[in-house]
Amino acid sequence: MAKKPESVFLEEWLCRISGTQENVTLKHPSSASAQAIIQAWADLRDSLQNQAFHSNHLQSLRTLVDAQFSLYIADPQTKILLSILSSQKVSLPQESYPLFVRLLYIWVRKSFRHSPGVIDSAVEVLLHLFSGHIHSNKSLSFFSEGVLLLGALSFVPSASEKSKTVCLKLLCQLLEEDYRLIHLSERTIPNVLAGIGYALSSSVNIYFVRVLSCLMELWDKSDGPFASLSNGLMILHLIEWSFSNFINSNSTDKIDLFSREVLNNTRPAFSLFAVVMAAAGVLRVINRSEQKALTDLKISVEERIETIACGLVSSAGDADYATMEPRNSFLLQCISLALSKSGPFSYQPHVFLCLATALLTEIFPLPHIYVKIQESPSGNLVGLVLNDVQQHLDSIIFKEAGAITGVFCNQYVMADEENRSAVEDIIWNYCRDVYMWHRKVALMLGGREEALLGNLEKIAESAFLMVVVFALAVTKQKLSLSAPQEIQMRLSVRILVAFSCMEYFRRMRLPEYMDTIRAVVTRVQENEHACVSFLESIPSYDDLTNQAGLPSSFQKMEYMWTTDEVQTARILFYMRVIPTCIECIPASVFRKVLAPTMFLYMGHPTGKLAKASHSVFVAFMSSGKDADPDERDTLKEQLVFYYVKRSLEGYPGITPFEGMASGVVALVRHLPAGSPSIFYCIHCLIEKADSLCSSVDTTPETDLWKSWNGKLEPFKMLDLLFRLLSLVDIQVLPSLMKSLAQLVVTLPPSGQDIILNELYQHVAESDDVTRKPTMVSWLQSLSYLSYQNTSKKAPKVAAKELHDSISGTTDSLSMNKISARL
Repeated sequence: MAKKPESVFLEEWLCRISGTQENVTLKHPSSASAQAIIQAWADLRDSLQNQAFHSNHLQSLRTLVDAQFSLYIADPQTKILLSILSSQKVSLPQESYPLFVRLLYIWVRKSFRHSPGVIDSAVEVLLHLFSGHIHSNKSLSFFSEGVLLLGALSFVPSASEKSKTVCLKLLCQLLEEDYRLIHLSERTIPNVLAGIGYALSSSVNIYFVRVLSCLMELWDKSDGPFASLSNGLMILHLIEWSFSNFINSNSTDKIDLFSREVLNNTRPAFSLFAVVMAAAGVLRVINRSEQKALTDLKISVEERIETIACGLVSSAGDADYATMEPRNSFLLQCISLALSKSGPFSYQPHVFLCLATALLTEIFPLPHIYVKIQESPSGNLVGLVLNDVQQHLDSIIFKEAGAITGVFCNQYVMADEENRSAVEDIIWNYCRDVYMWHRKVALMLGGREEALLGNLEKIAESAFLMVVVFALAVTKQKLSLSAPQEIQMRLSVRILVAFSCMEYFRRMRLPEYMDTIRAVVTRVQENEHACVSFLESIPSYDDLTNQAGLPSSFQKMEYMWTTDEVQTARILFYMRVIPTCIECIPASVFRKVLAPTMFLYMGHPTGKLAKASHSVFVAFMSSGKDADPDERDTLKEQLVFYYVKRSLEGYPGITPFEGMASGVVALVRHLPAGSPSIFYCIHCLIEKADSLCSSVDTTPETDLWKSWNGKLEPFKMLDLLFRLLSLVDIQVLPSLMKSLAQLVVTLPPSGQDIILNELYQHVAESDDVTRKPTMVSWLQSLSYLSYQNTSKKAPKVAAKELHDSISGTTDSLSMNKISARL
């Protein structure tokens, strides 16, 4: 059933529930005191007694109308109003008539018991007013208030059938003859619709079809009211309210008439917009009702909407989602909005296609906006686009995007495979196009039109949410054990590529997003062909670093790939997903497709992207299940040389230490023992550490060596070298110890003491029984040499002793002390 209006005034409820309360003609409750209200009635009684109407009496009417939410009018007060209106001796100003009619309406809606005699008198007065010279002035407010009162009188249970019939006939005449007045002001529409709603719910059926026709035909007339979504929502809830009355009063004849006129044999003059919204109102009532007798009616409603959707799909033809005729565009919005309000809806193929089209062209019309921006020859048009985008963000249809997406996904679950696949292609292609267009527009407008760019991204963020929800529905339906593996693989790759295109617009952590990613990655990482297909969807190195795909107006500007945030977000997505499926990527494909991009983005100033690139390198170095392991091992060896160079040239500054450290550890662990690449890596690390240590401030006041701070870059590098003592193979260990010792003896005394203390702790905590004896001996020699070096020996002597100490020549007393310490 329809929700019972919280207000006794139907027009006020329609505005509030439709979200269009700013258009309502009712005013907010007045602060008029009880004394002011009493005085107003006293003034009106004086007017009647004196047979005169002055400005103070007009003000009294306004006082009473302003207090309408708290005002109660009984029959005696009503008789005063009717007597003044019917008096031949009282000359009333034109602006007083709408106020009189509004007060009579308040009486009708708030009075619990209406006197039939007073009702008949009111009808006679209204008949006189609308047939006389008063209405000949065509007052807009008088017209709307009159329609409202006539409808309300026809709905009063205690009114005679004759009075109801007179009211309905007069209401129809007003709507048919003076509908043009509604075109003058949108503010009158709630009153007119409420009057029609009352009339439809009247117990007299003789004018039901005529009233219904007035409602359905009103919107396509060139001089009639404007068909808008806000008006459509009021029609929807108006029919919901009326239909609930039909059911509650067991008016099966009215239900049959409505079904015949609107659902089965719609007249050509009926506005499709009104038919869709009215049908949705009926469906809303049926879905909340427990009466099984309404099942056939529900089928008729759904078929009527499907018929309209079919016509839309046929008229659209092969037009893409960036172009749509205005009339079709509006009808798409109506269907989408109507279904978001009506509740459960059975699967209908053309409705499903219309929802998909509406989402991409009406709710998230990004391609259309991008085209307008690119075609703008001057800043003025960009300003107009900004206004259009802001209006769209404030629109009803955009605010209902979530609900419409829910209906769309429900339709997808019930859809046949052919339509499912067609809609999937549309959605994935939309994601690709949004990426390509937004990348261009962001580079064109960045730094100049931030407001427009920000509003575009608000639309795109909502579009991203729609894509995520839809993709989750797809995975639940198609990534099941019963689906063919080929379909699962292809679909998983397309979802990942679509997500990569929309990654820039991801502003929050969504459970639906993570669930979808997990579902599709599980399929991709099990299949080499799927992994390769996903990898090959990455933009090429040339496309990433050049101006490929950008508009001609941008070619004259210098392009910096590091500032392309849309592209950066997409690559970050790839870098996060690729490690999960690295085992299935052949070495040849990694070398050709991924390695250039991986090394490129290791030098990106965005820390998380650079770190993700290092993670890809770590994953590859850790992988080993290749059809040709020799080719993979050879590639690993080759990549190390450039990896070390690329990492260290950006450190400190661009290269994140954690990423580089993980890469070094991975190559040390997974390359063959004694690999030249490991020797090269250690040599470069020692050189970098030496360079960093030489920059440490050693002045007595600020000697950083006196307090070991693992957060400083030199100390981070030394700590990494210490870790490698426990990781490198036995063939590489002597070279590492020798290089590290040569570095330590060049440090200032305070630095040597700190390093030796760190090494003592590192060696003491080691449980490696194979290399620990060697490291103890090495540390003893290094400690002795450092002690000798601090005695200010010549560098040549120190170097000689370094060589000798590592070869085993030591002072026995010092060695004993060190051994005891260890």
